[in-house]
Amino acid sequence: MGLLSFIKGAGEKLFGHGQAQAATQAAAAAPTPVNIELANVAASNAIMGYINAQNLTADDLAVSFNAAKGEVTVTGTAADQETKEKILLCCGNVQGVDQVDDQMEVASDEPESTYYTVKSGDTLSKIAKAEYGDASAYQGIFEANTPMLSHPDKIYPGQVLRIPPQEA
Repeated sequence: MGLLSFIKGAGEKLFGHGQAQAATQAAAAAPTPVNIELANVAASNAIMGYINAQNLTADDLAVSFNAAKGEVTVTGTAADQETKEKILLCCGNVQGVDQVDDQMEVASDEPESTYYTVKSGDTLSKIAKAEYGDASAYQGIFEANTPMLSHPDKIYPGQVLRIPPQEA
């Protein structure tokens, strides 16, 4: 638990369409407390929709967004550490999100992954070489980040990836 940092300008563009876009525009045009709250709720719903689209679930999962801080707070109980970490990445790898306040629990006790922020010129092979000492271990990093990653070559600067503990 705690705060995870992300790059606010990198990530999925969830707030640029539908209710999230309309609420954000209303809040910008007339920044009343009601409009700002509506924008935060619409953004929270967009993030929940993204998590659901990735087929990730947790008991009592709740997401709230605070645009003023660029912060997502996420609560609930995930079945395992991997699911929890993927939900956190879904919340943080979104344009407009600077940090995620992890208030989630895990039903089973497992080792935590580390996180890596992609830099320009990175590949999963390069990251695997740096993290594990073996470039061919990139497939494990790719699998640890699916379904958010659709292809090993589709990573971008600023994206945060899970780096699971290396199996013995």
